[in-house]
Amino acid sequence: MTRAGIAAARSSTAQLAEIIPQMDDERWDLPSACDGWRVIDVVAHLAALASEAVDPPPPDPSLPKNRERYHDLRVDERRGWSHAEVIEEWRRSTPLQLDLLEAAQEPPGADEAVEVPGLGTYPRHLLANTMAFNVFCHLRNDMLAPDGPLPFTLPEPTDGLVAPAVDFMLAGLPQMQGPELTATVRRPLVLDLTGPGATTVTILPATGPDGQLTVVPGADAAATRVHSTALDFIAWATTRKPWRDHCRITGDASTATPFLDCLNII
Repeated sequence: MTRAGIAAARSSTAQLAEIIPQMDDERWDLPSACDGWRVIDVVAHLAALASEAVDPPPPDPSLPKNRERYHDLRVDERRGWSHAEVIEEWRRSTPLQLDLLEAAQEPPGADEAVEVPGLGTYPRHLLANTMAFNVFCHLRNDMLAPDGPLPFTLPEPTDGLVAPAVDFMLAGLPQMQGPELTATVRRPLVLDLTGPGATTVTILPATGPDGQLTVVPGADAAATRVHSTALDFIAWATTRKPWRDHCRITGDASTATPFLDCLNII
């Protein structure tokens, strides 16, 4: 199970909760590092996800299929809310979301496949890692300096915070972009991530015309390698930062470049 994901989600959520009382209206309205979203919109996004986890809305075929556009829609629905209303939704729904994700670690439902529209299908227990990734990434990259506008300082990221986020990203990597990303990997490619959240995996090409990429632990000794810190991986693999500023390639760069140019974890 992914109890580390629950611990990471709770920890990043607690860090956000410590910052909220230090905010004022002016800071809430500052543009975040997430394009088109103010700082309060980032919280609205987290609040919307929490509310939907607690009280899932009925299926609506008119909603955007693209996950990023879907997130924009949910944020836009809250743009007329006061800051206090957005924060109240986040405070009300987030603890319930965390409790649901913790309950999802228990059998028999823990391994049940759950489709997340636009993102792929995951075992239910891994949904805790989606929250660990989401809160950590938005808080650290979009809200707080140096990339975001808020001048608050948090403790240095630990393995316990970073590894669950990376685990979700690697689980989503073969699924989120489908054939578009699959077509960029013709030979095995190693991701060698260091520092907090360190891991080494090999990305294997699809074995058939309708197949997906496969991510397996360890390194194919003959493969081209992409070296980065795991913390930087969270930023560049979500296209928040250029991969060329944070990656070193050993081996055949032409094997890695199309994949790195295409990758966009949501």
